[in-house]
Amino acid sequence: MVSQHGGDGSTSLALRGPSTVVGVGGSAERNHNHRTASSHVSSRSRRYGRSHAGGSAFVPQNEFPIFSHSGDVEIVVRVASGHENRYLLHRHTLTRCSGFFEASTSVEWSRAQTIPETAGAIEPPGAAAPATALPNSIFGGPSSRHGHGHSKSSSFFRSVANLTLSPPAPSQPESDLLRDYDNLFRIMYNYPPHLDAINIADAYVQCKSLLVLGDQYDALAVVGPRVDHHLLQFQSRLWRQIAKYPISYLRLGYLARSRIIFQEALIHVVGQWPAGERSLRAALPDAVLDLIEDKVDELEEAVSRVEARLFRLTLVNPRSGERVTPQNNYLDWLAVSLFRQWLAENTTPPPPPPPPPPTRSRHHGGGHHRPRGGSASDSSSASASNTTTTPAPQPAALASLGRTFRILGGDPTPTTTTTAKGGGGYLGHDECKRFLKLTPDLYSRDNLRRFEKRVEELKGMAREVVRPLMGSGLELEVVAPVASGRGEKGHPGGEGGGAVGYLTCVRVGERDWPWGE
Repeated sequence: MVSQHGGDGSTSLALRGPSTVVGVGGSAERNHNHRTASSHVSSRSRRYGRSHAGGSAFVPQNEFPIFSHSGDVEIVVRVASGHENRYLLHRHTLTRCSGFFEASTSVEWSRAQTIPETAGAIEPPGAAAPATALPNSIFGGPSSRHGHGHSKSSSFFRSVANLTLSPPAPSQPESDLLRDYDNLFRIMYNYPPHLDAINIADAYVQCKSLLVLGDQYDALAVVGPRVDHHLLQFQSRLWRQIAKYPISYLRLGYLARSRIIFQEALIHVVGQWPAGERSLRAALPDAVLDLIEDKVDELEEAVSRVEARLFRLTLVNPRSGERVTPQNNYLDWLAVSLFRQWLAENTTPPPPPPPPPPTRSRHHGGGHHRPRGGSASDSSSASASNTTTTPAPQPAALASLGRTFRILGGDPTPTTTTTAKGGGGYLGHDECKRFLKLTPDLYSRDNLRRFEKRVEELKGMAREVVRPLMGSGLELEVVAPVASGRGEKGHPGGEGGGAVGYLTCVRVGERDWPWGE
């Protein structure tokens, strides 16, 4: 519950220290002690001064989480084990940061609410103040108005009894719930939340639960930037975690309105599409799914254009300038054939397994059995239904195409020594040698060197064709390829493209953010 303190003079929550604890002994005993130890009492009085019990020397705190002077909304977060966190906050701060508190502390809401009797709730003394029920085990407490005389003494002894019978330690879920609510209110007052700054896995869990709570209270506008700031401090560790769990961080980035985290996760999701499609549709809103499908369509169109250009690559005769054919340059034409064969094998999914052979029942007499009363058309239709049709081959997934294009767009072989060993990643020296040996009449050292040279020309042209797909918007590749000495941002080098093996050339524009910015 949220208790709003009235506008009278008792709006503060009086906090009293140990100096308020006074004895209740008789005056005769005090006089006797004074007569037997007058000098000691006088020295004690000079040292400590007189008691301020009930006086005005004690100044109550006026800071988070108890604004005893200016707070007008009291919130008690209590869990099943009996532990609780008490807050005395300001209505204008809560309503500015949370749409839920803006509605729940309004006069219209308070008039429409009826407060049910709850065993764990604290009943306000006297007239009940306006209160609002909050979810997740939040109960309302009274404005702490301390009386005088005997009520003060009985209140003290009840607190001593409560200390002797302390409740059990809260469970881990309860501790997490108390921490999340405390972080929520700390963020509203511009205090740093208590989140793990060492273990990124624990930090992710804490930030996720805090974002879910902020979403329930319509406070993502203030919670999201804090979570974004905290996670971005992990830098390279964060990028590696996003690459491992892109779907989880895509949802987190969406809730936190974090452009960097959301874009990083989106690039991984689109590049590996359709991996995780079922989980994505179950965990993300339609606006994010529409954005993913649009980016997948854009990437598939770009891949189709590049793939068509790759299959049209060819060589020309150095002398005549004509395209090579089996008639004018058979050796160079073999190099083009080998390249296209490798390209077709790596851009097309493997064919489905052959269907099992149809089983035929054996009958005595060696003749074909025809059902009684059936016609020839019935038997032909039955035999046609038993024949399994081969399904049409499905297009290759973006992830497999991405691996192929990463190989095609890899760094060129730097030296002729590595060329002789096949260091280009594909169609190396051994493959060319095996292929050329299939035609014994053409195999020779000179022809092999010429054949490898023409294959390298085709690989260089392919590298230029796939260059538009080699760009990257990932923060991960800013660190990983440079640290391994394989390239720079947007140009991951080596086989497999360094950090990832799929395409990461997705771009997110200003109009693409699904939260309407």
